[in-house]
Amino acid sequence: MTSTLAVPRPVEGDCAPYYFTYINEIGGDEDVLAVLADLDRTTPALLDPLTEAQAGHRYAPGKWSVREVVGHVTDAERVFTYRALTIARGDRTALPSFEENEWAAASNADAGARAPPEGGRSARRPAPRAHITRVGAAEWERTGTASGKHVAARALPYIIAGHERHHVAVLRERYGLG
Repeated sequence: MTSTLAVPRPVEGDCAPYYFTYINEIGGDEDVLAVLADLDRTTPALLDPLTEAQAGHRYAPGKWSVREVVGHVTDAERVFTYRALTIARGDRTALPSFEENEWAAASNADAGARAPPEGGRSARRPAPRAHITRVGAAEWERTGTASGKHVAARALPYIIAGHERHHVAVLRERYGLG
């Protein structure tokens, strides 16, 4: 059966098995681009009302603050979008890993003056999503290497959307938001 989705759903072998934790956050009948558009509305609606104390909250010692979680989601989206575009355009460069805990520690998300807890969300999403929506059907079939693993371009938008859904659920369940 041929998919009518703008981005074909990834299948086993399209990426490291771990990423199906995120891919499976997207229902089989959902269009991942529509999911991303929905997240553009729902995630800021969850984060915008937060107070300074809520944005700095950690649900347990040693866990990330709300701001650090959001910064992590932002960083990961940028990395995964770059990977998607690089692979979709046929660039065969092996793409590096990123260590999420090192990036979070280096981000200084909780330092300095009050920043929006969404981490500049409205300024960051349109450009990456615009790149993803301009990828053609044949480009989604291209594959490459990221973090030393095989990955299909089509897996990356699902990883982006599922990763955000996962962390929004964590913010709701463990941090008591929404």
